[in-house]
Amino acid sequence: MARDGPEGVEIALATGPEVAFIDIGLPGIDGYEVGRRIRAALASRVLLVALTGYGQERDHRRSSEAGFDAHLVKPVTYEDLTRLLGPVGPTDA
Repeated sequence: MARDGPEGVEIALATGPEVAFIDIGLPGIDGYEVGRRIRAALASRVLLVALTGYGQERDHRRSSEAGFDAHLVKPVTYEDLTRLLGPVGPTDA
């Protein structure tokens, strides 16, 4: 969790997450710029997901142009997350 855009970039670059959920309406720098910076540094090693209240076609287009892999509009359901990430839990291994 980060308080603003610059801190989000800093945390992502320091930890190298597999998945990053990024709000678009962030203070400091917006989520589009956060996504661009993380994508530039971590390339395809991270799944970037815009998690936002902005759901117009232009918002989806802007997140895609910024390097996001997915765009989820709040409120996000468990089903939305499992469609994106797959089921999570114990396996029958």
